[in-house]
Amino acid sequence: MTATLIACAHGTRSEQGRASIDALRARIAALVPDVPVAEAYVDVHGPELDDVASAPRAQGAVIVPLLLSTGFHTEVDIRRAALAGTNVSVARALGPHPLLADVLADRALAAGADPTWPLVIAAAGSSDARARDDVDAIRALVEERWEGPVTVGFVAAMAPTVSEAVASAAAHGGPVAVATYLLAPGHFADLVAGTGGAVTSAPLGDDPRIARVAVQRYAEALGSPASEPSVPGASASRASDPSSTSA
Repeated sequence: MTATLIACAHGTRSEQGRASIDALRARIAALVPDVPVAEAYVDVHGPELDDVASAPRAQGAVIVPLLLSTGFHTEVDIRRAALAGTNVSVARALGPHPLLADVLADRALAAGADPTWPLVIAAAGSSDARARDDVDAIRALVEERWEGPVTVGFVAAMAPTVSEAVASAAAHGGPVAVATYLLAPGHFADLVAGTGGAVTSAPLGDDPRIARVAVQRYAEALGSPASEPSVPGASASRASDPSSTSA
């Protein structure tokens, strides 16, 4: 027996968004076939995290936030649910991570962006200031992979807004690309689509690299980062996570 991996997403009313999270969870389960993988959400619909985390499990569980940045849900909702359970620990949010930066850049190119264009990363935003640090870190990682200037805009709670960031990037003329730094389709992704970019990328979705990051976070929480699985085609330099060595 081994600790259950509770894959905890935000929740969405979008059927397409739910399907994307279901597909991501299936990818995670495929990477760790010997690990029980449970479904949970912090908002909108069930199964509710509090109920899933408090279910008795002889070997305990690790809550892996399927969330891109630190924020209220990771630091309040998820930690509260862990305390209500028995032998339940909490992994880090998925971001920042070099593989997420790879997916962001790839999505922008797939949407039709030229790598020399200005790129605005459209993040959700949070009432927790630590979310800005996480997004700044992902911006720096994307900057290593993009020829044009890379800036950030937020859908809610933080400034500048995505529309403001796009307008600022377009002030010197020429097209601007928007990289959607959201995990799945839904209300926020719909808002990003209307922020004025010449092209706007799709959310990160159920890319196998996202599943790889989730399993790495699970392994880290158990104290065994070396057990993260490999994904065909991923280079060693991009697979490393500088944030795992920070104090």
